[in-house]
Amino acid sequence: MHYDFVVTLKRENIRKTDLVSFILLVFSFGACCYAQIRHGLNIFLSTAAIILLTGLLLNIDASRKGQELRFRNWLLAAGLFWLGMPFFQWMFIPFVFFSLLEAQAKYPLEIGFHPGGIVINSLFKKKIPWTALQSVILKDGLLTLDFRNNTLFQKEVLEDEEPDADEDEFNDYCRSKLLNL
Repeated sequence: MHYDFVVTLKRENIRKTDLVSFILLVFSFGACCYAQIRHGLNIFLSTAAIILLTGLLLNIDASRKGQELRFRNWLLAAGLFWLGMPFFQWMFIPFVFFSLLEAQAKYPLEIGFHPGGIVINSLFKKKIPWTALQSVILKDGLLTLDFRNNTLFQKEVLEDEEPDADEDEFNDYCRSKLLNL
């Protein structure tokens, strides 16, 4: 589908997602160490502990350098190692689930505007017809969608190096769509 305008919004939950992922890896590392102490040394669990510790240290280093943190592969590895643990093998399921959703949680939210309405590009695309909106305004880096059912959606826009269109052009486009109902 062709969009006349695409607005990219900031994600506020990136730090929270990283924190949860980090805590899950620390928990898995601790569980590997506990299993080795409790059930004796095991090459599988030793490898798991080394790999999880490597993932933790690499992400700590990336955090210090101000780089983007990626826990997806480390969470998947931790999930696979939970299958080999002598207890709580079902923990494999949430780890794989979190590893698959990490990229989606960090991906900037995009809203596409076209003559038929608005499409919010999230995990499940949400289509909103122009008839459901009362006003759409982009001002000072803040997108506001005012719905007819008295709901207000307001998010900060991701700063663009070279914006494709200015705020006035975008607001005129939205106003013309709302007036042609």
